[in-house]
Amino acid sequence: MAGAASVLSDDSRLSRLDRGFYRLERFFALLSGIAVFVLMLLAVFSVTGRNIFNQPLPGYVDWIEQIMPLIAFMGVSYTQRDGGHIRMDILVGALKGRALYLAEFITTFAILILMLLLVWGSWAHFERSFDFSSPLWSRDSSMDIALPLWPAKLLAPVAFAVLCVRLVLQLWGYMRAFVQGMDEPVGVPLVLDAATVAAREAEHVSRREDKGAN
Repeated sequence: MAGAASVLSDDSRLSRLDRGFYRLERFFALLSGIAVFVLMLLAVFSVTGRNIFNQPLPGYVDWIEQIMPLIAFMGVSYTQRDGGHIRMDILVGALKGRALYLAEFITTFAILILMLLLVWGSWAHFERSFDFSSPLWSRDSSMDIALPLWPAKLLAPVAFAVLCVRLVLQLWGYMRAFVQGMDEPVGVPLVLDAATVAAREAEHVSRREDKGAN
C-alpha cells in the first residue's frame, strides 16, 4: 500500500541533483493538474452546449484522447520521488538498515528495467505516428475532428524518461546508504510510521489554527 514518506536533503551532490530535478517533476505534475482542470471545463462546455444549444463540443472525445496522457503520465515521476505509488510493503516494511536499502535497490532497479523497456516501446509507437512529410507531421489522426495523435503519443516516452532519471537518482541514494550504513539517507523516500504521520498532521493543523488565531 502507499504510505506517507519523507525525503531528506543535505549539501551532497545527490541531494542537490534531487532538489533540482524535483523542480522539473513538480512542473510536470502541475501540467497534469491543469489537464484535469481543462478536461473538467471541456465536459462542462460540452454538456452545456448539448442541453442549451443542442450542440455539444465538436470532437469532445478527440480532445479527451489528447489530454488523457497528460493526466496519466506526467505526474508519475513526481509521485515516485515522494514515495506515493501504491506498493505492498509487508515484507520491506519489516526490514531495517542495509537489508532495507538492498531490498529497495533491487526493486527500484527492476522498475528501472521495466521503464526503460516502456520508453523504448512508447518511443517506437510515437515514431510510427510522426512524419515530417505528412500533414501536421502525423501519419494518423483522431476519428472525429482529425487531431494529430503524435503529440499525445510523445508524452509517454518523455514522462517515462523523466521517471528513469528519478529511478537512477534513487538507486544512487540506496547504494550510498547501503555502502555507508546511513540511518537517514538523502534523495530517497523514507516511509514514515503511523505515529510520525499523526504527529506531523497534528503539527500541521496546529500551525493552521495558530495562523487563523493571529
